[in-house]
Formats: sequence, structure tokens, C-alpha cells
Amino acid sequence: MTAVMTRPPIHQRSLLQQSLTVVWRNLLHIRRMPEMLLDVTIQPVMFVLLFAYVFGGSIDVPGTSYREFLLPGIMAQTIIFSSAIVALGLTSDLEKGIVDRLKSLPISRSSVLVGRSLSSLIHSGIGIVVMSVTGLLIGWRIRDGLINGVLGYLLLLLFGFSMIWLGIWVGSLMRSVEAVNGFMFTVMFPLTFVANTFAPTQDMPTWLRVIAEWNPVSALTAACRDLWGNGLPPSADAQWPLQHPVLASIAWSILFTAVFAPLALAAFRRRSRD
Repeated sequence: MTAVMTRPPIHQRSLLQQSLTVVWRNLLHIRRMPEMLLDVTIQPVMFVLLFAYVFGGSIDVPGTSYREFLLPGIMAQTIIFSSAIVALGLTSDLEKGIVDRLKSLPISRSSVLVGRSLSSLIHSGIGIVVMSVTGLLIGWRIRDGLINGVLGYLLLLLFGFSMIWLGIWVGSLMRSVEAVNGFMFTVMFPLTFVANTFAPTQDMPTWLRVIAEWNPVSALTAACRDLWGNGLPPSADAQWPLQHPVLASIAWSILFTAVFAPLALAAFRRRSRD
């Protein structure tokens, strides 16, 4: 008598469960290829030490130490680059057919994006932790209490989540990892350097200072300095985002999510149908 093979039942999972499965799949790559953590372990330490000891002696920040001024800026830069991480990862998955294989499973396409977003945020969060430890070793401190300290980290994650949608959009549009790498770094480096991340804006030419102070990265950096007690109050002639950095950072996060999330979802649907 021939045995009848039956297909095991498929249990429908929620979007959260599906997304967490994708997160776990992405994190397994890190466990199997630890070199993927170089950009959030070795590089943050290198940046902190390079700017603190090499450039710190030539950049004057009245009223505070340059090391305390520096750490929020480097953390903001790291979380901004989370968009590049998710763009590279998504493009790689699309190139290798990973997304096509996931589409053959009974899961929501949105879970692929949510899972990639969360895993990239975790990846960048590791870099924030590494930089925090390095900062503590060279003299950086959170000086305005535990609650404000936690709020600063939450604000970094909120801003990073909004930037991830930019990365998903770019990753869905570009056809190769090399193209994504070139585009994201061409955009991200001016965005993070034409700001108050590594030097005060007061000594910049007027036109450049206005651009730098309206730069979203400046608002995020100023918000973290304000919450952690690492900077001075803004000057009276500073632009509105630096006068209200926490509010400005939240507003930028909402705006980026509202703009880039629909664009990212539409681009991903088009790309995954190709």
C-alpha cells in the first residue's frame, strides 16, 4: 500500500512575526560573517579617537570640552548612515534573488522591508553602543540625568528609522550595490559634514551657516547635546532648528517618514515585480 504524502499545514503568521523572522535571518548573517560588524565596531572607535586626539586640539569649543561636543555628532553621523546600510543590504538581496525566494513563501512583502529596517537599526545601534563605551573611556559623560540620557538615544533611533525609508527607496531604485554605495556616500558625507557635527557653526560664512543650521543632522546633534548636557545654549542669532532642536528633530523624522515611506513602498513593489 502506497503511503500518501500530505503537505504540513501552513500557519498564518502576523506581520510582526514575519518581520521578526526576516530580522533573525539578517542577524544570522552577522553571526556567520562577523566582518559585517567592522563598520559599527572598528570604524566608530577610529572616528572617535581620530577626531578627539588629532583634530580636537585645533577645534575650540568655548565652555565645554571638544570630546563632549564630539560624541553626539559622531553618533548622529552613524545613525544617518543606517540609510546606506539598509540600501546596500536590500539591493544585495534583490540582486541575489533573496527577495524572489521570500516572495514564494506565504508572507507579506511588507515584512521583508520591516525586517530589513529593524535589522539595520539594530546594526547601527551596535555602533552607538560601541561609541558610547569609547566615549566614556576618553572622558565623555551624560550630565543631565538618566531620563534625558535615554531620551537622547530614543531620538537617535527615531531619526534613524526615518532615514531607513530613504535607504529602502534608494535600494529599490538602484540596480547594483556599487551604484548604491556611490550614491549614498556622495549624499551622506556632505550631509553629515556641512553641519554642527564636528565643529560649531558660529565661525562659518553666513550663507553656509544658514545651510548648516537648517541641516536635519544639525538639529539631531544639537538635540542630543542638549539632552545629554554636552553643549552650550544656542546663540541668539541661531536658526530655528537649533533654538528648538528636540522639536525640530522629531519634526524632521516625521517629515522624512511621511515622504520617503510611500516612495520606498512604491519603488519596492515595482522592483519586486520585475
